[in-house]
Amino acid sequence: MSNAKVIAAALSVVVLVVGVGLWAFQPWKLVTSSEIDQTVPVSGPVATATTTTETGTETETETETETETETPSPSPRDKVLATGRFEDAEHATSGGVRLIELADGRRFVRVEGLASSDGPDLQVWLSDRPSGGEWGSYDDGRYVALGELKATHGNHNYTVPADADLSTMQSVVIWCDRFNVAFGTAPVAA
Repeated sequence: MSNAKVIAAALSVVVLVVGVGLWAFQPWKLVTSSEIDQTVPVSGPVATATTTTETGTETETETETETETETPSPSPRDKVLATGRFEDAEHATSGGVRLIELADGRRFVRVEGLASSDGPDLQVWLSDRPSGGEWGSYDDGRYVALGELKATHGNHNYTVPADADLSTMQSVVIWCDRFNVAFGTAPVAA
């Protein structure tokens, strides 16, 4: 083989290795971040009617609630099932989480005040592993994948599937699926 062919082959290998490295590690994520601010999920009012009347320049608003003649049973209410604070794992991560159940039965993981690093293929999981454990162990047990991390900063909501059993879940995990490591974890026991 001539020197030119050897050099061309070596350059091809270098370009391939660099390309695969850029795809896998996405080094630009070290300096990128994103932020989102979603409102807290809540149930709507059960039965209310609003009447507005105008008298001259004044506006009066009355809110009436539907009442029953019999003693009503307590209506379901939104409730917080668990709370926790993020702990660092592979990356510095801070903020809080709430596991919320709405009156209609829908459940959410609410991430609040999140501050974490960006990375490739970040996911949010509920895990049966305790928070603060070995950062690569969260895929060894049972977990419920809630979707991609919406942003590295801010307040986000993640829907918990209706069939998910929360009784054994112990933590919320920001998980890098590409490298199988936790960026941060928060204890939550429902």
